[in-house]
Amino acid sequence: MLAPLDLLDQLQARLDEGIALVPTSRAGGFASLVLELPELPALPPDLDCPRFGCSHGQRGELRAGYGIAAEWTAQGPERLQELRTQARRLTAHWQQIDPDETGFQGFALLGFAASLDPAPLPSFRPEHRPDRPPRPSEGTDAAPGPGSGLPNALLWLPELGLCTRRGQSALVLTTSLPVPPRALRARWRGWLTRLLPALAGPLPEPLTPSRLTALGSRPGLDDWTVLVESALAEIRRGALDKVVLCRQVGLQGRRPFDQRRLLAALTYLFPSCQVISLQRGERRFVAATPERLLRVQGRQVEVDAIAGTAARSASPVQDAALTAALRSSDKNRREHALVVKAVQEVLHACCDGVQFPPTPDVLQLHNAQHLWSRVTGHLRGDMDLFGLAERLHPTPATNGEPSREARAWLSRAEPIARGWYTGAAGILEPDLSGELWVLLRCAEIQGESAWLYAGAGIVDGSDPLAEWRETDHKLAAVATALQFS
Repeated sequence: MLAPLDLLDQLQARLDEGIALVPTSRAGGFASLVLELPELPALPPDLDCPRFGCSHGQRGELRAGYGIAAEWTAQGPERLQELRTQARRLTAHWQQIDPDETGFQGFALLGFAASLDPAPLPSFRPEHRPDRPPRPSEGTDAAPGPGSGLPNALLWLPELGLCTRRGQSALVLTTSLPVPPRALRARWRGWLTRLLPALAGPLPEPLTPSRLTALGSRPGLDDWTVLVESALAEIRRGALDKVVLCRQVGLQGRRPFDQRRLLAALTYLFPSCQVISLQRGERRFVAATPERLLRVQGRQVEVDAIAGTAARSASPVQDAALTAALRSSDKNRREHALVVKAVQEVLHACCDGVQFPPTPDVLQLHNAQHLWSRVTGHLRGDMDLFGLAERLHPTPATNGEPSREARAWLSRAEPIARGWYTGAAGILEPDLSGELWVLLRCAEIQGESAWLYAGAGIVDGSDPLAEWRETDHKLAAVATALQFS
């Protein structure tokens, strides 16, 4: 790679040429200028500004955004329809300028929380045995997380974008129009001056694993047991087929957690997962999720159905036995079939040519493995990514089935607010193609404090302690990475 100053000079010269192609006097709309980078960045740089990143280690793909060229927020039942209207206005007046013929374009982040509206904590408080208060490690009074500082639903167009795909990399600079050419040149040159030294800097060196102090779980084991038994009672009386319960666990580090080290650790530990990070102010939200809510490319759709979980083992023989047990488990197969059925029903209502495998595959991660089916179809009529996301979310894998009844029960029973955990986020393209991922294996981070989230699907036959241990395995995903950051 060129020395940082040489590359900066080269990019600034190409920037000046590219600005001449930007319709700076056009009334309204946006323009994105794409400049090829000579080499791949190993990790998105950590610039001091609002920023997001979406990366997939196994696929070698990265999208990172910095600053805000424009953003739109929404909440309530019509939140995705409101953002869809804004996205269509954006893409109708969004010019792409690619003088290096990289094939890249501008992009936006689309994301939303689990619930339709910001809501206070539910009033549900399970009864405790008077002869034994909760232990500190499992108490329901663990301090709640700080909140990610994110709106309920968000469409975010960054001013600076960084893209990597199939061994090629590019910068994307975006502006609203009209804009004075001199001001635009100064602003975009400023981004290059900040970005290039960060790109050329060395990767963070590995740290000795840091000891993390547990701040407690909400709910604790006793309350979790009551919640699971309450859910099972609803299932036995026929009100629910499945419901997904969530835990929040607090961890305290000995030093402030380092963003780049955390992203590097998550990418290394979970190469088949999508690593998503968002930061606005001092608060960060990160996820290493195996579950894609949907992918829309033109009119073609892919949806992941993931449900049914088992642990992993360092022993190949024991690991193979765990995989075989997962495949043959009646409880896990029923849990998975509920998700596949729900996805099929949504796609049949708005897609042609719906296809799904006769039996699920197994998706193996570093510390867990899941039953996994990919369902595909071809969109009909005016259905698009926004409309499909609205129909698919929340899936039975994160909410339950029937969906409306499960959501209503959780709003009364679950003792925490999920925020963006089990929401979705991903990248939106100028033609409204894109990919959204369910936000699982999540943490909200501020300084040296982190609040982790994980859930478990409750169906007939679920055991409270076994489901608790399943959430422990899921929580270990981000907790392990935090030790090295």
